[in-house]
Amino acid sequence: MDATTSSGASSSLPLHLMVDDTLALVTPLQQSFQRPQRHCFGDSAPGEFPLAANPSIVLHVLTSCNLDPEDLAHLEATCTFFRKPANFPPDFQLSMSELAALDMCQKRAIFKPMTAHERELFKQRCGGSWKLVLRFIMAGEACCRREKSQAIAGPGHSIAVTTSGAVYTFGSNNSGQLGHGNLEEEWRPRLIRSLQGIRIIQAAAGAGRTMLVSDAGKVYAFGKDSFGEIEYGVQGSRVVTTPQMVESLKDIYIVQAAIGNFFTAVLSREGCVYSFSWGNDMRLGHQTEPNDVQPHLLTGALEHIPVVQIAAGYCYLLALACQPTGMSVYSVGCGLGGKLGHGSRTDEKYPRLIEQFKTLNIQPVVVAAGAWHAAVVGKDGRVCTWGWGRYGCLGHANEECESAPKVVEALSGVKAVHVATGDYTTFVVSDKGDVYSFGCGESSSLGHSTITEGNNRQSNVLSPELVTSLKRVDEKMVQISLTNSIYWNAHTFALTDSGKLYAFGAGDKGQLGTELVAQQSERGTPERVEIDLN
Repeated sequence: MDATTSSGASSSLPLHLMVDDTLALVTPLQQSFQRPQRHCFGDSAPGEFPLAANPSIVLHVLTSCNLDPEDLAHLEATCTFFRKPANFPPDFQLSMSELAALDMCQKRAIFKPMTAHERELFKQRCGGSWKLVLRFIMAGEACCRREKSQAIAGPGHSIAVTTSGAVYTFGSNNSGQLGHGNLEEEWRPRLIRSLQGIRIIQAAAGAGRTMLVSDAGKVYAFGKDSFGEIEYGVQGSRVVTTPQMVESLKDIYIVQAAIGNFFTAVLSREGCVYSFSWGNDMRLGHQTEPNDVQPHLLTGALEHIPVVQIAAGYCYLLALACQPTGMSVYSVGCGLGGKLGHGSRTDEKYPRLIEQFKTLNIQPVVVAAGAWHAAVVGKDGRVCTWGWGRYGCLGHANEECESAPKVVEALSGVKAVHVATGDYTTFVVSDKGDVYSFGCGESSSLGHSTITEGNNRQSNVLSPELVTSLKRVDEKMVQISLTNSIYWNAHTFALTDSGKLYAFGAGDKGQLGTELVAQQSERGTPERVEIDLN
C-alpha cells in the first residue's frame, strides 16, 4: 500500500517524517473532562499507552494483524508510545512501529537470508526506514503474486506455479521449454520433477523459452539457449530440455524475470534492473552482442531508485519504481506507436520517467507491457492505457494511438486491482473479482461469446466489456495471464482466489491443459484446467 498518498478526504503521512499531533486529535471538551484512568505506569500522565510496560504484547498484536506501512505511520503520528524508542530487541533504539515493520520484513522469504550489512544497505536504498522497506516488499508481492500461486500463458506453452512452489508445464515443446527432458508436447499439466526441493516464486515465458525464479533468488532457464533471440531468429540453435541455473546470475539475488522480444530482463531483491542482449547501439543503455549471457545493470535514472516490478514488451521495458515520495513508472527502448508513454514515438536509450501520471494524480501500483501497448492500475483503482490502439486494445472506443497514459473512462465505475496485456489485447480484474476485456478477438482469447460472421472468431471489442463467461463460474478472479506475442495465437488463463485455473483461446499445441474435440484449434469459453494451485 502506498504510504505517501491517499484518495478521497483522508490525509496521508510520509513514512519517514512524523509530527506529534496527538493533542490536535483531542477536542477541548475531552481535554477539560476529568475522569479516573488506569495506567501501567501508576501516576503517569494521561495518554500513556496502557500496555507500555509489556511491549512484546504490543509488538505481537501489530505484526499478527499484518498492518501495512501506512497504518504503522499513522500510529506513530498519533501516539508518542509508538514513536519513541521501544527499548526492545533486536534494536533498542527503534520505535515500536519500526520494530513491527522489521518483524514483518523478517517473515518474507526474500528478506530472511540477508546479512545485517545487506539489510542496512537495503534500508538506506528504500529511504532509511523499515516501514519503507516493508512497503517496497509488499508492493512487489502485490503486483507479481510473489510466493503465491500463478499461471503464465506463454507463446504456445503454459506454466502453472502452486502456492508451495511446485511447477507444472504443458503445451508446445519444440525447444524443450516444458523442462521435462524431451521435446514432446504435453496436453495436460505435468510436474517438473527435476525441481523437487526447490520452491519457485515467479515464472516467465517467451517463445520457446521458460525462466523460473526460486525463493533463494536463483534463476533457472530452459528451452532456447538464448537471452535475446527474436521469436523466429537464427541464433540460439542449442536447446536445454531441463531447468538449468543461470550461472551469470548466481551472485545476484533475483526476484523477477521478464522475457521481451530481443532481450531478457531480471529484477534483483534490492530493486536493481539487469538486462541481457539487445544492447547494440546502446538501446538499453549498454553495448552488447545479441547472444550475450552476462547481465548488465540498467544505467541512468534507475541506478539509485528501487524498482518493484518490471514488464517486457516488444523491444521495450517498463519499470515500476518505489520511492519515499511515491510510486512511478519508467520506460526504455523502442518508442514505436507511443508505447513508452512520453507523448512522442521516439526511442529512449536510458530509462525515462513517465510524467503523465503526476498530471493525472495517479499512483501506479501495477504495470503491464503488451507487445505494442501498455497499461497501469492506480492505487485508486483507475486504469490507464497507452501505445498502439489497434483493434481497440486501449479501451477508448476507437483504434487510435495514445502516446501518453490515458484513463479508460469506460471503467470509471470499476475499482481495478490487476491488469494484463498481450498482443492488442487487455484484461482488467476488479476488486470484486470481475474481469473485463477489450481488444483483438483473434483466437477467441477475450472470453466473449460474440462471433464474427463466416468464421469461429470473436469480434474485436473497442471498449471494456464484462467477461460474462467468467462471471458464470461464480468464483472471484485474482489473476489473468494472456499470450504476449505477435507470432503466436493467443490463449488466456484466469486464476481464482481458491486456486482454480480456467483457460480459453488457442489450444492447438495443448497450451490450454485440456484436449480439444476433433477439428477444433481453440475454445471460446473458459474451461477448468485439472490442477489445484493452492
